[in-house]
Amino acid sequence: MSCNFVFLFVTYFTKVLLTAFWRNKMRFIEFRAAFKPFTIFSIDEIRKVAPGFHRRRLNDWQEKGYIKKVVKGYYIFADLDLNESVLFEIANRIHRPSYVSLEIALSYYHLIPESVYVITSISSRKPYQYDTPIAKFNYKKMKPELFFGYDLVDYDDKNFKIASIEKAILDYFYFHSNLNSISDFSDLRLNQDNFWSQINLEKLQDFLDRFNHRRLSLTIKSFMEFMKHV
Repeated sequence: MSCNFVFLFVTYFTKVLLTAFWRNKMRFIEFRAAFKPFTIFSIDEIRKVAPGFHRRRLNDWQEKGYIKKVVKGYYIFADLDLNESVLFEIANRIHRPSYVSLEIALSYYHLIPESVYVITSISSRKPYQYDTPIAKFNYKKMKPELFFGYDLVDYDDKNFKIASIEKAILDYFYFHSNLNSISDFSDLRLNQDNFWSQINLEKLQDFLDRFNHRRLSLTIKSFMEFMKHV
């Protein structure tokens, strides 16, 4: 019997045993140990590890309060600490591709004083909103050529995508075309110190040029004049 044949046989037999184990005998403690590194996990990801895993196991664990369903096909452990970074990563995952932006990003950079309760993201897919047990996630569609300007932020050996401060400002005024006067800018109550300590003017102009959008260019020109003289 060749070594190759033995290897293939053992591999196949091991896979069969693991499939049977995951399908019929897996306990939650074993599942938790296997998926502990995941902030959020999907049924598809589980089946990549264990092709025979049955969805009803997730339903059982959900009923017992071990896990929570976020949106269709995506789950988290019930005791997950839902801090800002975790919610941003979840926002990236449940609707891809996407990155966090607009009001929630302005809050992240400490530019606006208000608390923001909806996590708004930019996506190249159709607009969508999820009202989930853990947060409201809103996705605005932007043309693929304008899907840029986000940073990958690391936390706890994980990461999330969020608009840079320059792109967050441009995204905000792009989707709020009604805001273009001194009064409108004043009502935003932007923190000037935080704005000027973080903004990169060359980067802002470069991103604005890529938009190639006359109305947005005029708004940003007025906005920057306001920020210089307020």
